[in-house]
Amino acid sequence: MKNQIKMSFRSLSENVAIARVAAAAFAAQTDLTINDIEEIKVAISEAVTNATIHGYGCECGEIIMAMTLYDEKLEFTITDFGRGIEDVQLACQPSYSTDPERMGLGLVFMDSFMDELVIDSTVGQGTTVTMIKYTNDSKKH
Repeated sequence: MKNQIKMSFRSLSENVAIARVAAAAFAAQTDLTINDIEEIKVAISEAVTNATIHGYGCECGEIIMAMTLYDEKLEFTITDFGRGIEDVQLACQPSYSTDPERMGLGLVFMDSFMDELVIDSTVGQGTTVTMIKYTNDSKKH
């Protein structure tokens, strides 16, 4: 590991922008393109928004964001301690949402903009979303 930052914040919509800026600043220490960093910002926004809206709903809770730089990749982990996801596979389907007001594309965007996406969720305990972006083109999948 070359560098790591871990931050904790409340599940408020205002904190989505802070998470985006922090992720962009962290990613800027690599040789990723501006487009790659924009994609990371979108993926982070979606993950933090999902934790806020679906994880906690009307309640306010804690979100932990960890950003780790390795030799050939960046790893972003967003954790909430909210409701959890009953069916992760179903939640990953385009246009699926537990909130009829939402488009249901957050997980789709995270998956398409990052090189790897892992979702670990337990109902009633919370969700951890791990996203990886490779910094070396030869390692991309």
